[in-house]
Amino acid sequence: MFTSSPTAAGRAYMQLRSEILDGVLPPGAHLFEVEQSERLGVSRTPVREALRQLVAESLAEPSGKRGLVVTQISERDVRSLFELRACLEAQAAQLAAQRGESTVFAEFEDEFAQWQDVLRGPTPTDEQVSQYFALIRRFDEAIAAATENSFLVDAMENLRMHVARVRRMAGHSQARLEASAGEHSLIARAITRQDVVLALHATHVHLHNSFEHYRQSWRPSE
Repeated sequence: MFTSSPTAAGRAYMQLRSEILDGVLPPGAHLFEVEQSERLGVSRTPVREALRQLVAESLAEPSGKRGLVVTQISERDVRSLFELRACLEAQAAQLAAQRGESTVFAEFEDEFAQWQDVLRGPTPTDEQVSQYFALIRRFDEAIAAATENSFLVDAMENLRMHVARVRRMAGHSQARLEASAGEHSLIARAITRQDVVLALHATHVHLHNSFEHYRQSWRPSE
């Protein structure tokens, strides 16, 4: 993986990956070596390496024509992603409840409770939504660190990359964001209290509600 690499291949990979996750390169978009090389201002060799990494991460795949395309996401893919999330994230929450620092997660519990109040009010701005998702990302990273399990962390990070694409394609609603804040606050509370059973069930409830939201608001790529 090129995430910390200063090479041309690393830079090309990071830009293409970011554009795929942000929807700049939508599902089905063609990724031709020559075209991407000219656009990114690098030679074909680093672009080829970057594309190879994207294929390994299932963000790109061979097309019937020459070159690659950005992978599609189907409703079945969404279901499969959540089935795997239910396994990995529930285990991570349980390990965090056993091994995590209570003070760290007590702060997250308070932050999510405050955001629940904010999201209950007027329609949040785009900046507020971005701030809220940044909080979720910090919370996920704190849980990952608390597991003390690098293999589990790697598996979850790869999974969340695809979940990010699903989140963008499904969109969000204020009601779901408010409910999500309450669900995250409960998970944080369980970890703070080292309540392994509650951490497990709270995570499963959150993932179930998230899946139902995505299932009902899913906008498949054309």
